[in-house]
Amino acid sequence: MLREALRIGSRRWYSYKSVRRPNLSATAAPKEELKQKQPGDKPSVENGNGSLAKQLRAKILATGPIPVAEYMREVLTNPQAGYYMNRDVFGREGDFITSPEISQIFGELIGVWLVSEWRKMGSPSPFQLVELGPGRGTLARDVLKVITKFKQDAEFSMHMVEVSPFLSKAQAQRFCYNHEILPEDSQMPHYQVGTTASGIKAFWHRRLEDVPQGFSLVLAHEFFDALPIHKLQLVDGKWQEVLIDVASNSEKDPKQADFRYVLSRSQTPVSSVFRPMPGETRSCLEYSLETERQVGLLAERIERDGGIALIMDYGHFGEKTDTFRAFKQHQLHDALVEPGSADLTADVDFKLVRHTAESRGNIHCCGPVEQGLFLQRMQGEARLEQLVAHALPENQQIIRSGYKMLTDPAQMGTRFKFLAMFPGVLASHLDKYPVVGFS
Repeated sequence: MLREALRIGSRRWYSYKSVRRPNLSATAAPKEELKQKQPGDKPSVENGNGSLAKQLRAKILATGPIPVAEYMREVLTNPQAGYYMNRDVFGREGDFITSPEISQIFGELIGVWLVSEWRKMGSPSPFQLVELGPGRGTLARDVLKVITKFKQDAEFSMHMVEVSPFLSKAQAQRFCYNHEILPEDSQMPHYQVGTTASGIKAFWHRRLEDVPQGFSLVLAHEFFDALPIHKLQLVDGKWQEVLIDVASNSEKDPKQADFRYVLSRSQTPVSSVFRPMPGETRSCLEYSLETERQVGLLAERIERDGGIALIMDYGHFGEKTDTFRAFKQHQLHDALVEPGSADLTADVDFKLVRHTAESRGNIHCCGPVEQGLFLQRMQGEARLEQLVAHALPENQQIIRSGYKMLTDPAQMGTRFKFLAMFPGVLASHLDKYPVVGFS
């Protein structure tokens, strides 16, 4: 499959046009030069952030300190002022940039990987291409190009799991020929529907549970790092929870954080039911109930309906303790200052992901492996040289620097990890035909 993709990809009639992605090695222009502010834009954002801080403060004063997970959920997905809900947060003009935005090679190789493993499973048709948290829709667009070329005569549909009205519209504009938002009272499992230029139907859902049953190829790129986490600390042999309280000095000094961390006086509902995995040695850690729930849903779906899931995120294998942080304009930002104005994130615990998948269903997991190693095993360098050979001279260094950022151990090459999930009944088959990229 890899040889076929690269062989065909070297022909001019098939080779994708080199997309001019951001030149991250260049000095960024001032934010005002990148995007002209419309009258009233800045005040509306600031007012939204201020309103969210007031809501959180009022809630804490009324009911007491809240878990980090509750704070994180409210800051990111509050319908009125949530970070992801009403604006584009990606790229140089936003607060962070993702791998698909850096280089088209990333999405193309993910597409080749999916088709290769799908063929090993007998090319079942019809199937569903599902993405959790599709961002701008760049990865879905790049993968769609590959699948459309190599799917043979199979039929498939696209299903995006997205809670943000703004981003769902941006995604549809990225890879659909037309799209429409359904009325709120439609009682359908999807709230938006579109059609790609090649005639593929695309649906948008707010929850993974709303995606129809069926053989699915599931992608989750930088999805799990945004799920709420609980911060737990071992005190005198019992797990207690780190909570968020109102900062006593926030009214006196506006430059100080609006909130502060406090340790629960006794066990909370989450800390009392938390059971560490065998061999746990950490005395403080981050635990995501929502990650367990989503991975469990994926495991049950793959075991019941068949399919593949590929999780791509920055993370660790159960050794890190404190990774909760915020990013604003590509810089670290205090997570407790101006909630709603910055992205909140925490490294994914891939040990928890793998343990949950294998314990919730008959699932065979591969990885995690480092992103740089995965892309190299997928012949990323060969694809790089193809793109450079057909690129304009002024774009060649941009393409090379983008791929280097994805694979360089000092940049994203080791921090990002890949983990794949397959039905457990295929374990012996996958031992005979190893999963490309993971071995």
